[in-house]
Amino acid sequence: MSATALFGNYARSKLAFDHGEGVWLVTKDGRRFLDCGSGIAVNSVGHSHPHLVAALQEQAGKLWHVSNLHQSPDGERLAQRLAEATFADKVLFVNSGAEAMEAAIKCARRYHYDRGDKDRFHIVTFEGAFHGRTLGTIAAGGQEKYLEGFGPKAPGFDQVPTGDLDALKAVIGPHTAALAIEPIQGEGGIREIQTDFLKALRKLCDENGILLIFDEIQTGVGRTGKLFAYQWSGVEPDIMAVAKGIGGGFPMGACLATAETASALVPGTHGTTFGGNPLAMAVGNAVLDVVLSDGFMEEVQRKGLNLKQKLAGLVDSHPKVFEQVRGNGMMLGLKCVVPAGDYVAAAYDAGLLAVPAGDNVVRIMPPLTMTEDEIAVAVERLEQAAGAIEEKLVEGAAE
Repeated sequence: MSATALFGNYARSKLAFDHGEGVWLVTKDGRRFLDCGSGIAVNSVGHSHPHLVAALQEQAGKLWHVSNLHQSPDGERLAQRLAEATFADKVLFVNSGAEAMEAAIKCARRYHYDRGDKDRFHIVTFEGAFHGRTLGTIAAGGQEKYLEGFGPKAPGFDQVPTGDLDALKAVIGPHTAALAIEPIQGEGGIREIQTDFLKALRKLCDENGILLIFDEIQTGVGRTGKLFAYQWSGVEPDIMAVAKGIGGGFPMGACLATAETASALVPGTHGTTFGGNPLAMAVGNAVLDVVLSDGFMEEVQRKGLNLKQKLAGLVDSHPKVFEQVRGNGMMLGLKCVVPAGDYVAAAYDAGLLAVPAGDNVVRIMPPLTMTEDEIAVAVERLEQAAGAIEEKLVEGAAE
């Protein structure tokens, strides 16, 4: 009999945390870890942020769930705030990033269906993408390691190399409903998509009457120093999937869209039991209170640049461990020479939590509230981990 009743689909560390304080996580035996993973870009304003705690506690004493059969005043407020801060006119609240992408895919397909293009249901995505783990979103991501063993790939998804406009133009046809892309590939290894390519996608969509979907599940809610990463490029999508940081740790996601596109989802076409529940809406509004406050984004930009510069110094100092630093704002990655998993383990030993990604990259994505002093501590611990790796390399060479 196994030691746990949980499924074995996660390769969990041996760490068990009792509570969190800002950028710190504390184990039951009192060990403190600097959280540079933020629960995979989720804890946008840190652990136990007092404003979020107060909002959740107040709402928990009033109302948890009434279903989407009735009005949602706090949901209306949160949707309006998101619309005012983005390209969007309409917002659909869900529970997770995968659900947000499923909603985006369904919205795009139904949009064309309603206009008489019933065969226009293909979504074009890009190599290295990660859009979730449902049967639909693993098909969208197209990575064999996620598709293997789950039967035939869900139809209607075409994938092309990132940055290859000729390959993209070759696959676009009368069956194409939308293009879907992450402005920065997170799981794919903190790979930024060039602004010129995003502009070319927008142009192709306009010329061919197809929709542009941005997956900002990981890049959104201030992670790059703008509320959403697309705002750096000036390229606006028709639909956008959001999750992770929008709940600050509470499970929630959202699908944002223009009014014309959102009109495809009428009563009966899509739904969710828990999406937009009062608890999530209270926390979501509290997160926006923080990240939309005066000067917050500018601070993320400044601190993110400082952290990236320090990480670049780390790369220069440890060429046998690192190859380069990537990313923008507080969404950074260290491309490793050694196995990324080995470096993550060494960082754990140094009291710092980081997250592995594709392309042998270690993600460094601390809470946006991290201070300059905490950045200095983080770099010290990353340096310590690199030194430990180098010692092992020397020992291995001597054997």
